[in-house]
Amino acid sequence: MLLTLSAFILALGLLVTFHELGHYLVARRAGVPIVRFSVGFGPVLLRRRDRHGTEWALSAIPLGGYVKMLDEAPPEADEATRRAVFNAQPLARRAAVVAAGPAANLVLAVVIYAFLGLWGTQEPAAVLAAPPAGTPAALAGVQDGDVLRAVAGEPVASWTQARWRLAEPLSLGGDVPVTLESADGAVRDATLKLAPQAVAPDDPDPLLAAGLALRAPVPVAGELVPGGAAEQAGLRAGDRILAAGGLQRPSVEAFVRTVQVHAGQPLPLVVLRQGDRVSLSVTPRPETAEDGRTVGRIGALIQAERPEVLVRLGPLDSLWQGVRRTADMSLFTLRMMGRMVVGDVSWKNVTGPVTIAEYAGRTARIGLESYLGFLALISISIGVLNLLPIPMLDGGHLLFYLIEALRGGRPLPERARDLGQRLGLGVVLGLMVLALFNDFARLFS
Repeated sequence: MLLTLSAFILALGLLVTFHELGHYLVARRAGVPIVRFSVGFGPVLLRRRDRHGTEWALSAIPLGGYVKMLDEAPPEADEATRRAVFNAQPLARRAAVVAAGPAANLVLAVVIYAFLGLWGTQEPAAVLAAPPAGTPAALAGVQDGDVLRAVAGEPVASWTQARWRLAEPLSLGGDVPVTLESADGAVRDATLKLAPQAVAPDDPDPLLAAGLALRAPVPVAGELVPGGAAEQAGLRAGDRILAAGGLQRPSVEAFVRTVQVHAGQPLPLVVLRQGDRVSLSVTPRPETAEDGRTVGRIGALIQAERPEVLVRLGPLDSLWQGVRRTADMSLFTLRMMGRMVVGDVSWKNVTGPVTIAEYAGRTARIGLESYLGFLALISISIGVLNLLPIPMLDGGHLLFYLIEALRGGRPLPERARDLGQRLGLGVVLGLMVLALFNDFARLFS
């Protein structure tokens, strides 16, 4: 719980503060007086004033931050100050200051993705399991052990990249060309014929519905109990179990169940040891389980081994990946929002702070790479959401500026702006209520 809360506060505080830093830097560049830049909200704990007169503050509630610019000149202000205030700036400068916040979030996502590409990430290899009969993957001829090498002409180095490339085609449907490499190294092309799928958090994984799933991890012998059945049978730590009884390439769960039902009975094994296939026979020893059943034990820790690849790019390729992935995710987010409006995507996908906190904690537990990827996704969401043409958001201000430009530099009448702000506030509050409702519905479902 503490890790989840800490990861959530760090994520939201960092991303919102970075957003405000975008506004600050461009406003400072335009010469707009900045009254305060606060990290956090609420009562000010620490403050310091710089040579430009800006108060830098650390506030009590660490959930973001804000930048307060001088919008209007006070009565006693001199002429230079009157020309420098935000509302006196040319239209293009005001628009640049407003757009800089969302742009900062998108730039941050680019930097995170570029860093991950340059640093390198361990990702599951795209080795596919045998697809269920009748699924698009089965109809396309996907076989057990095939490696997915490309999606729609784009090479994929891992299962993570494959999922990324398949996300939109799976939701929209259509023919998706893929390149597969079989276990013997032969490369062939195939086409997945996908039907459009509804998208909701409680729907089945669209990849599974298409028949695409990773091959089950291989059971690998870990630490052995001295004098146990496994050691006496000649099993060694690191042996990869290829067959057990009549099972070929058993999953970890299937292997454990097979051992349990062979209490006191010889169980033939085929293992891979340093590249060689070795045949063994182990007799699981009968033991009494917690529920009173007699089960077989071999005295070995069985671990799951899933093939992984190190995905690492050069500096330019990493930067290009960051730009492209941020652009792709931004467009995908906008399309999903549009499909929500027309009813093709469930409104259950609108999530709030509870769900964000849950994913922050979950990715933080997995490791730094996962947490940074989470930060990039949320940063993109903040950037895209703030660019929507809804009054109260940055995009709403940009919409007003566009109307002002079309009116020859004349701003909207104050009454129209006030009405727009009220409508925008209603939309934002409605989305917040929906997000919280979805959060608690998931929490108590």
